[in-house]
Amino acid sequence: MAVKPALTELPIATADSGFYRGFSHIVTICSKVLIGGLVVWAIAFPEQSGAVLNGINSFILSSFGAWYIWTVTLFVLVCIGLAIWPAGGRLKLGLDSDEPEFSNFSWFSMMFGAGIGVGMLTWSVAEPVYHFNNNPEVIQGITNAGNIDNIRMAYKWSFLHWGLGAWACYAIAGLALGFFSYRRGLPLTMRSSLTPLFGDKLSGSTGNLVDIVAVVATILGVAQTLGFGVEQFVSGLTRIGIGGLTNEAGTANTAGVLVAIVVIMVASTLSALSGVGKGIKWLSNLNMGLSIALLTFFLLFGSTFFGLKALFVGLWDYVIALPEMSFQVWRGDGNPDSVATKLEAWQGGWSVFYWAWWIAFAPFVGLFLARISKGRTIREFVLGAMIVPSLMCFVWFTWAGGTAIDLTLGQVASGAVDTVKDGEIFSVPDGDKIFAMTNLMLAPIASWLAWAMAFMIVVLLMTYLVTTADSAVLIVNTINAAGDEGPKARPHIIFWGVALGAVVAALLLVGGLKAIQTAMVIGALPFSVVMVLQCIAIIKAIYNDGRRVKAGMATTSSPEAAE
Repeated sequence: MAVKPALTELPIATADSGFYRGFSHIVTICSKVLIGGLVVWAIAFPEQSGAVLNGINSFILSSFGAWYIWTVTLFVLVCIGLAIWPAGGRLKLGLDSDEPEFSNFSWFSMMFGAGIGVGMLTWSVAEPVYHFNNNPEVIQGITNAGNIDNIRMAYKWSFLHWGLGAWACYAIAGLALGFFSYRRGLPLTMRSSLTPLFGDKLSGSTGNLVDIVAVVATILGVAQTLGFGVEQFVSGLTRIGIGGLTNEAGTANTAGVLVAIVVIMVASTLSALSGVGKGIKWLSNLNMGLSIALLTFFLLFGSTFFGLKALFVGLWDYVIALPEMSFQVWRGDGNPDSVATKLEAWQGGWSVFYWAWWIAFAPFVGLFLARISKGRTIREFVLGAMIVPSLMCFVWFTWAGGTAIDLTLGQVASGAVDTVKDGEIFSVPDGDKIFAMTNLMLAPIASWLAWAMAFMIVVLLMTYLVTTADSAVLIVNTINAAGDEGPKARPHIIFWGVALGAVVAALLLVGGLKAIQTAMVIGALPFSVVMVLQCIAIIKAIYNDGRRVKAGMATTSSPEAAE
């Protein structure tokens, strides 16, 4: 069958005048109504909204757990396949004459900061600590909770959740967007990535639906990240002496949530108004510099040998176990006390939750990665977007989290506490663990050193949160504006800044982090279908491009069209 010419035009109707000038009425208004409705519903009817969301969430986790596990495995396999595929790996995300806009350092900084930076400050300590106490091997009686024989298992599972699977989600979305937007000259919006499957039908209602799903998933995915960040930001403010922001359990109270949201969203909105090349780039370089400083502190003064051993042994365990972990789906037997049911619950609460989080986060990070990766080859993009950030996460988890485990084991060995769970680090809320750890390290030397380190972490956390939030606002407006990367109307930037903050605040206040997690898992499901279609679309496009080259047909938009 003769191959058709590559689609290089996809008209999307936008308003010619008025408040929505340059924006798609349907995508923008529907997205605002859905997000605004969620906020109003959560605040006006907290019990009803909580019950409905929890019911839907339970259904998804029980019915689609295997879908999430195997879908993310598919993303990893597709990314690896594209990188080693000669016909695809050498193609550029752009015209053959295009060169990267940003240096490798700025590229990695923005990628890491927007993609996962906030999570590092919470979970690089909290997750290894948690898995050290409980994981599938502990549930099955293979290793012992809080014992030295469980350290390797703690890192194996931590690496699974923050390694190749997470970044493959981002890479698929970014690759599909970059390929069709910068190589084909199509709008930088989600619908363009499905043109090999649906063609010019995406100019209409089908494309509008894809973009609306992407906007909703973006807001809910970023809300999850900001929710964790807000809790930790409040913990940090408390550590540096600002009181009245936490409750008896040590988590953020109403005042704490509101103060954190206002500070973060005002700063992020101002940064978003300045664009990617100014505010976001400057903040990304700053938080990368502060991250390196904090990591250097752990390398020099933390449990250096413990972390080094955990890194290399953990990498080995992760690579060896990755095939099994990627396909393993545990199913309960109806008995809440059985091993099978406990394994299913653990996987639903950790692996399925993470895969849903990364998928919901993928439209935001993917579009942002596409925006900063124009001119790079598919092979460079895939390997750069998957391997380098994964290794950065692993280093954080082993040196920061490893120091926490080693310090707590030292407390137990010295008799300072009776059990691991009673330790100063393990007993505080997740967001406060990194502050508790640095305090345990520095307070015996000088209290002002502990305060200074807490202050630096608060500043670093602030830059990560602002980078994430302002990038999300710009990405949402780009989708709403039919892929237009140019300056956006200030009222729309301000609206989405306020809306994002309102979603986080509303869900935190009515149901805590659990409410945000529930909404995010629900929002991720429809977009996971879009991402599977993106995998098929990019493979089909590259295959057909090979046929077009043999037939002497163009595979890219003309340079004039790209200008």
